[in-house]
Amino acid sequence: MKFMKLGSRPDTFYTTDAVSSVSSEVSSDLIIQVKGSRYLLHKFPLLSKCLCLQRLCSGSPESSQNQIVQLPDFPGGVEAFELCAKFCYGIIITLSAYNIVLVRCAAEYLQMTEDVEKGNLIYKIEVFFNSCILHGWRDSIVTLQSTKSSPLWSEDLGITSRCIEAIASKVSSHPSKVSLSHSYSRRCRDDVSWNGSESQRDKNTSKGWWAEDLAELRIDLYWRTVIALKSGGKVPSNLIGEALRIYASRWLPNISKYLHIEKQAESDHELGSKGEVTSKHRLLLESIVSLLPPEKGSASCSFLSKLLKAANILKASSSSKMELARRVAVQLEEATVGDLLIPSLSNTNGIIYDVDLVMTIFEQFMLQGQSPPTSPPRCKGDFERRRSRSAENVELEFQESRRSSSASHSSKLKIAKLVDGFLQEIARDKNLPLSKFIAIAEAVPEFARLDHDDLYKAIDIYLKGHPELNKSERKRLCRILDCKKLSMEACMHAAQNEMLPLRVVVQVLFFEQARAAMAGGQLIELPSNISELFSAHNNPSKIKASFRSNVSVAPEDKWSMAGLKSPKSDLSSLNMRLAEDDDLHKKISKVMEKSSKPNRSKSMFSKLWSINRNESEKN
Repeated sequence: MKFMKLGSRPDTFYTTDAVSSVSSEVSSDLIIQVKGSRYLLHKFPLLSKCLCLQRLCSGSPESSQNQIVQLPDFPGGVEAFELCAKFCYGIIITLSAYNIVLVRCAAEYLQMTEDVEKGNLIYKIEVFFNSCILHGWRDSIVTLQSTKSSPLWSEDLGITSRCIEAIASKVSSHPSKVSLSHSYSRRCRDDVSWNGSESQRDKNTSKGWWAEDLAELRIDLYWRTVIALKSGGKVPSNLIGEALRIYASRWLPNISKYLHIEKQAESDHELGSKGEVTSKHRLLLESIVSLLPPEKGSASCSFLSKLLKAANILKASSSSKMELARRVAVQLEEATVGDLLIPSLSNTNGIIYDVDLVMTIFEQFMLQGQSPPTSPPRCKGDFERRRSRSAENVELEFQESRRSSSASHSSKLKIAKLVDGFLQEIARDKNLPLSKFIAIAEAVPEFARLDHDDLYKAIDIYLKGHPELNKSERKRLCRILDCKKLSMEACMHAAQNEMLPLRVVVQVLFFEQARAAMAGGQLIELPSNISELFSAHNNPSKIKASFRSNVSVAPEDKWSMAGLKSPKSDLSSLNMRLAEDDDLHKKISKVMEKSSKPNRSKSMFSKLWSINRNESEKN
């Protein structure tokens, strides 16, 4: 770290009972009061260099012995005044990045300019500041930090802006060209020198050797510094994003303690003090959000998710939360289920996690996916003409859009897994409304779920956690489940799940019968009514056409089993009497007896419903 010594005389200042004086054969004739401290000094050395003291002494009446001068608003306080006074007496003083701001502001207050005396203090400080302080990396940071003691003076004198510009220019430069003095930055530089290869230097540069040093700045100075970096356009966005992550981890504490601030506060005073701390952290977080680069991938999805959780807990502005939600949605493919478990602070509904905010993220993600554009129409004569360069460009753009759409399709497949995992976590919340659960489940399109095993698991968890659901609500919940996309293990579990509506159980059994019938390329003959149901399952119009006039279907029932009827059986009443367990099992037994050949599906029915089949045979 650079320093400068001024003066040649030894230090002769001494202090007794808050009164400072100088050892001299000449008695003092000037008393200066600075923030409660008194200095017994001499007019000649001080007034010869300080224009401010000249004017104050000339404008005040002179007492018999000592003239008193009050300096109540002196910048830098006692320490800064004492250094200026020692300079006037020619006593040795040492200036460095730690005290140069204080002395510079004090010298400006005392008007120690070249007009008063050549080689005055302001001139010497400016030479040292421009030639040494601003050329050093660590010196610039320490000087910038020290401006907090006199922020207004530092702004007026241009100290703050000059330090920020110097730091920004050094960040844009290669570390080998910067005078580093901080331990962390020095290690990076030593690694570069030890290897000596250009690739190693580039590697260290890409890590952002400056991020940890800048993290020492308070938020207002840090914000201005990062703005200067971004405006320069030479620092990659991913390095700025990493620097913001380091800064957030340095200054944002474990904010989970703010979840119960009101409960932990024992008095209004404690609540007010904690609220003040929370307000500071809120301002810090919102400043970090405003500094995030606009480019995708500049900050990791995990970091963005942590910021979003912090914003929710600290009750940040809605604009900050929406911006973070949008950014998380852009990089949602990188997210984990834990990233979406955002604590809720609402005291009205008692929900553990903020489902509405996560729903906003999913909606923002789905808005990104665009359907593949159709190819541009061509006139008939165009096929006979030679393709122009512009036509080739159109086709190239079309192919690029198709690839982009394909990438969007694959991303939706990943998000479907993420949504189902999130549903399994929130399903345990006893206060989670059914409507919110269904809304989250339907946030992804149907094609995105290649299988419904994870969705079925989430539904099963929700049913077990909410035993108070009535029959209609359980039916409404299970409508989001596609039994055709369940695996064998899931089907076996669903067939024995007492919490599921009976319609779902029957549907699972019938679809599993069809799958077992086609196993190994061996197709067996199914009952006519079931075959008709399977063939028309994906075409609701065919299902409606196969209904008979004597079949009544409830408007809210959209299950494919509705209206099932066979002329050779009594299954025409199955849709109306599924709620009756004994009747349902008898119908299933009759369907099994009408199968033309023994098969795997019949054995599965026998295994799952053996008790009911025995009862039907006894009857």
